[in-house]
Order: sequence, then C-alpha cells, then structure tokens
Amino acid sequence: MSVCPSPREIIATLLPHLRVAAGYARQIQTRINTLPAKDEGNNFFATALTDADLSIQTLVEVALLGTFPHIRFYGEEYEQSRNTKYFRSTELGVQDDYLITLDPIDGTKFYLDGHDNYQIILSILNVDEFEAVIAISPAQNCYYYALRDEGTYQGNLDVDLDACTPLQITNPKPAILLGWGMAHLKPALIDKYQVIDLENCYSPEKKFPNYNGIFTNDLIGWVTKRGKFIDSAALAFMAKEAGCLVTSFDGSPLPSLYTCQNYSYNGAIVAANATVHRDLLAACKQANQI
Repeated sequence: MSVCPSPREIIATLLPHLRVAAGYARQIQTRINTLPAKDEGNNFFATALTDADLSIQTLVEVALLGTFPHIRFYGEEYEQSRNTKYFRSTELGVQDDYLITLDPIDGTKFYLDGHDNYQIILSILNVDEFEAVIAISPAQNCYYYALRDEGTYQGNLDVDLDACTPLQITNPKPAILLGWGMAHLKPALIDKYQVIDLENCYSPEKKFPNYNGIFTNDLIGWVTKRGKFIDSAALAFMAKEAGCLVTSFDGSPLPSLYTCQNYSYNGAIVAANATVHRDLLAACKQANQI
C-alpha cells in the first residue's frame, strides 16, 4: 500500500469490512433497538438512531485506524463515538489530503420500519469535490461505487470492484422524490410526474423510495433542501458520474466543498435528463427557492 493511497485503493481495502458491516445490518434488522433521538428538529428521518448506526461506525473507524491511521475521518455519529479523538481531523484538508466520511445507516427510519432500501455510504472527499463514493445496500445484496471522472459502477456485494459493471440509467419511472421541506414544489410538478414528498407521504407500512432510487430506475429525479456530504451530496455525486444532471436550485454547478458550511450544500437538483432538470429548475424558481 502506498504512503498516500488512491481513492480506489482506499475503497478496495475497506470493501471487505463494509461487507461485514452489511451482514451485521441484515442480521439484526428485525431485532434492532432504537436509541434516544438526535436533536435535529422535527425531521423524524434525521433524528432516527439505532445500535446499528453506532456499531457500524465503530467497525469502520477500527478498520480505518488500523489501516490508514493518519487519514481524516468524519462519521455521522462522531459526537457519540469513542474513536473520534484518535483521528487526525474531522475537517476537510488541503489538496489530496482526503477526508473520509461515513453514513453508517442512510435511511435509518427505513431500516427501523423493515424496508430494504437503507444503505451504508462511505465517501472520500478532496478539498473541492468528492473523489469517490461507495454505497452498500445490504438487504439488496448489491453496491454502487463512483470514482471522480470515471463513472459509476454496480455489482453484487460478493464481487470486487473490477467485476462491477457501469451503471446505466435507462427508462426510469416518471417519479420525483422531494426531500424534507421541499413539498411546496409539488403543485408545479404533479401534472407531469408522480411526485412523492418525504415529509407528507411517508408510511412505515409501505416501501418508500430513497434517493438511491435513481440508480434502480425507480426515480427520474429528486430535490433535496440540504445536501449533506455524508449522504445526499454523496449520492448526487454518484448520480452525476452516472450521467445525471446535478445543480444548485438556480441551475449553477454545485459549489466547491471547501466553500460549504456544516458539511452540506444548500440544496441540490438531480435529474436523469435535461427535460426533467428543466422542470425541476422551473419548479424551484416558481417557488422562489433561488
């Protein structure tokens, strides 16, 4: 292993550990215990927390500290982690001094309700842009990964990176997912699309799409109010590498990471094609989001 491992080397090294994390998540899902909710306002998706979140983060932290002891790391549960103090930093570094981020269970609410579209998302961030993202879907036995300017790939969980195939987004369903706080865009879109808004449409009994639905052709676009580096911003990067159009609410490119605050963008539009992007952009302008 080189002194300064490449993003691909980092992902390849961590993949066996992420497989273990995926197996653990599958095994305990039906018996999972919830923990006291995080303080994230009234967003019940953002406040959900389980034993799996903390345990998977600990597993990845141990793997990182044992393999890449000098790397930067920011995990979603860093405040509760016993390992945060052992990492060199939780912040973005200078050029090529990578920051690893982790969402140990993206879609914790889905996970708690027994759905299969939760994921484990690990990202490698440079000062300006994502270098790589890997998103594991334990219950679906698959994963996706993207490398900067090299596209997005998919494969079964038991295959290595080289055996994965390029992701093709073809004939997606005409469904738009609106993230928390974006339901006011619905009136401008319902004439052309099935519009699903996270805040008002979610039901624990019925499978609900996650942002990763754009990789499975279950979504043709989505809008998020807050593109967090650990989850929706990482998925937006993967979507862009797969050929989707990804912009801010005013149609401009997403800003460089180092200009952002609190590990997040101020919103993002993700669209499978130019027509959908135009419609989502018009909806945002109509709703005075720019």
